[in-house]
Amino acid sequence: MVSHNKFSRAWYYFRQGWSVYFAFIFAAINTLTVTYYLAIDKYPFLHSIVPTFLHYVLLTVSIGIPLLVIIGYIHFKKSTAFLSETSVNIEVNPYHRRTLVNSEVILRLNYEILELMTHLNKLSEDEKERIEKMKKEIEKFVPKRKFSDNSDIEYLKRMYDSKK
Repeated sequence: MVSHNKFSRAWYYFRQGWSVYFAFIFAAINTLTVTYYLAIDKYPFLHSIVPTFLHYVLLTVSIGIPLLVIIGYIHFKKSTAFLSETSVNIEVNPYHRRTLVNSEVILRLNYEILELMTHLNKLSEDEKERIEKMKKEIEKFVPKRKFSDNSDIEYLKRMYDSKK
C-alpha cells in the first residue's frame, strides 16, 4: 500500500482508536454514572432495587452485554442493515470493488484454464477425471449462487470438510 499522507493515516488511526475504543468505554462509564445518580439514586423505589452504584453496574453489565451481543448478531445475520452497509462500502470503496471484480475474473480465468486442460492429451485419466469433476462442480455452483443466500459459505464449508 502506498502511504499518501502520514498525517491522514495517523488521523484515521486516531479516529478509529477514539471512536471504537476510547469513546465507547467513556460513553459506557458516562451513561452508567449519569443514569444511576440522576435517575436511580433520586427515586426510593429504584434505589431499593439497586442500592449501590456497584450493584447497578453489575446488573446493567449482566443484562446489557448479552442483550448487545444479540442485537449485534441480529444486525449482521438477520437484518438487511449490514447488507446495505456492505453494498454502500463496495460502491464507494475502490479497493473493495477491485477485490470483488478480481475474484470474479480469477474464477472465470480458472474455469477457462480447466476447460483448456481437459483438451490436452498429455494428461492421465486420473488428472482428466479430477479436472472434469472440478469443471462440473464450478458449472453447477457458479450460476445459481447469489449474494442474498448462503451458498458461498456452504461451499467453503464443503471445501474445508473435504480437506480433513
